[in-house]
Amino acid sequence: MRMTSTMAGVALAGVCVAGPALAVDATEVTRSITRKNEDTAPGVDVGVGFGGYTGKLGNETGVGALFNVTANAQPWEYIGVEFGYEGQSIPIDDARVRGGNNIWRNNGTGLAKIGPFIDHKWHPFVGAGFGLSYLHASSGSRPVYGNDWQVEWPLAAGIEYRLGHLAAGVRATYRFVGGEDLTTIPGTNDEAKGSLFNGNLTVGGRF
Repeated sequence: MRMTSTMAGVALAGVCVAGPALAVDATEVTRSITRKNEDTAPGVDVGVGFGGYTGKLGNETGVGALFNVTANAQPWEYIGVEFGYEGQSIPIDDARVRGGNNIWRNNGTGLAKIGPFIDHKWHPFVGAGFGLSYLHASSGSRPVYGNDWQVEWPLAAGIEYRLGHLAAGVRATYRFVGGEDLTTIPGTNDEAKGSLFNGNLTVGGRF
C-alpha cells in the first residue's frame, strides 16, 4: 500500500511538472502554424514605378510611369503565383514626331515566383511568367507610330516585407518582348525592337 501511494505521488508530481511544459509546447506549435498560415495567405497588391524600352525602340522612347494591381497566392511554402494588370505611359522621344506624344501600354501578366520566408517577415523572390500588352500610340504620333499587340516574357526579382496582414515590397522586372510592330528605325524600313525594363514599389494586404 505504501509503495502504491509513493508511485501515485511521483506520477502526480510528474504531471504537475510536465503540464506547464506541454502547455508551452502547444502554444509554440499553435504560433508556428499561425505564422505559416500568414506566410501562405493570398492577397492583393498595388504598385507604382518607372521604366521603359531598351534597344533600338528605347532610342526613340523615354522612361514612363506605371501602376499595377496584382492578386497573388502562395499555394506552397516556397512557390507563389500572381496575376495582374499593369498600365504604363511611355513618352515618345522621336525627331519624326512632335513632343507631347506617348504610348499607352495595357498589360496582363501571370507570374510564378519562388523564394523562402525569412523570420516570417522577409520574402525575397525570383519569378518568371507570360504577359500580353496592347500598345496604343497617341494620335499625334501617327503614322510613324501605330497600335500593336505585344507578347512579353517577364523575369522578376524582388523582396517583400510582411508586418502582420500588411506587405510592402520592391521589385525589378525585365521583359523579353516579341511581335512588336510599333515603329521603324529612323531612316530605314526595319522594325525598331527592344525589351522592357521596369522597377516598382508595392503595398498590399494578406487575408
